[in-house]
Amino acid sequence: MIANNGRLKIAIQKSGRLTEDSLSLLRACGLEFEFQKQSLYSPCRNFDLDVLALRDDDIPEYVQDAVADLGIVGENIVREKGARVETISVLGFGECRLSISVPQRSSIRSVKQLNRKRIATSYPTTLKQYLRSQGLKAEVIELSGAVELAPTLDVADAICDIVSTGTTARVNGLRPLTTVLTSEAVLVANRATLRNPKKKQLIDRLLIRISGSLQAHGKRYMMMNAPATAVPRLKKIIPSLKSPTVVPLADEGMVALHSVIPEDVFWDVMEKLKKAGASDIVVVPIEAIIR
Repeated sequence: MIANNGRLKIAIQKSGRLTEDSLSLLRACGLEFEFQKQSLYSPCRNFDLDVLALRDDDIPEYVQDAVADLGIVGENIVREKGARVETISVLGFGECRLSISVPQRSSIRSVKQLNRKRIATSYPTTLKQYLRSQGLKAEVIELSGAVELAPTLDVADAICDIVSTGTTARVNGLRPLTTVLTSEAVLVANRATLRNPKKKQLIDRLLIRISGSLQAHGKRYMMMNAPATAVPRLKKIIPSLKSPTVVPLADEGMVALHSVIPEDVFWDVMEKLKKAGASDIVVVPIEAIIR
């Protein structure tokens, strides 16, 4: 039984593709809790929030029905369930696509050739919407798992399933035909909760933390010393969020530059900065960026 204690409740996938990233995000927001997927909910020690561990397919409807106030779930699940929830943040992880694939040997080369064909899927609602939008009539065969095996077993002519890397499809002799939907993890909210002043205040506080954490993801704070005369050259090299901070040093003619740079370009940028006159380069991780 979930305690009706007035605290905010956020549902996350108890075990699966989004679990670790969801936990990492919440902990990056400074939330302290012990998560066990066998336990229904885990209370935060330093925030009025409980973390619920649920099946991802159940999260949209649990949020819709106010069992949970918030949920972290894939857009694809929200669309498929047709849940009446509000998406309040896109979270930048769990990227995937819902794609239609056919066997490598299939003569089907275009979407129009799916007309009157059999398509196996775990996403019947989304697939039917897509087929209607294309003016196609196909037999939709709903399966709960192992969708990629349907053509091999002669259950279907094509499949419509979630693709992350495409490895599973290739292993099963499938090739992509078209993308039905692109998806990533989102934070959804119960609409009534958003009208509750006390809980809305908690949500706003949480959103500030989430936004700060997402802004900092993949970025590093860089500090360096350089001759003042080198600053114009260095500013052209640094891919900063804004213009770098320049601070005079005790040594005449020397300055310190501080900037935020993307992690994936750091080494290339560092080499160029050294050639342009920078020295004593220090790079540190960033926990949050609050705009």
